Amino acid sequence: MRREHSIEPDYFEALYKDKGDPWEFETSPYEAAKYDETLAALPKDRFENALEVGCANGVLTARLGPRCDALLALDVSETAVAAARVRCADQPNIRIERRRLPDEAPAGIFDLILLSEVVYYWDSTDIVRLAAYARSAIASGGYVMLVHWIGETDYPKSGDEAVAELHAALGDRVAVVRSDRHEAYRLDLWRLEDAG
Repeated sequence: MRREHSIEPDYFEALYKDKGDPWEFETSPYEAAKYDETLAALPKDRFENALEVGCANGVLTARLGPRCDALLALDVSETAVAAARVRCADQPNIRIERRRLPDEAPAGIFDLILLSEVVYYWDSTDIVRLAAYARSAIASGGYVMLVHWIGETDYPKSGDEAVAELHAALGDRVAVVRSDRHEAYRLDLWRLEDAG
């Protein structure tokens, strides 16, 4: 049964408190291979100011950090944020904060927004609000990268629905750079241009 509303932060906090690494980001060969693909798909070697939404315990964050002058990584779980801060402590260019998007969106202009395994946790209303934030927060010519599992879930959206709804909400500013389907997940890279 699909949830109707965006998933509350307490759900994620309970998972991290109970299991530490509930999706096995630290040990799963699938996650490691997906992170390899994510980093390989980035359109530039280096970004000035990147935003990672849903950083979890920082496994991907630590790998993305060396490619960013500044990286702001966010998660709704304080337990996950604490683990990510420890993991990334040797990279002073990484800032990690507990925030819930779209309600607590950070200020700033980013040339990369990474949405890895997060958009399907939001309902349609929050996806539209996220798109409005992204339009104001992404630099002209900046990129949005999405990575989402495409199997069955009880989340408000499937991976495919989440990507389609965000694309529609962003409107004609989106130029699709790539849309790759793998066995269990999809990877989408968009460039956002100035509105005509």
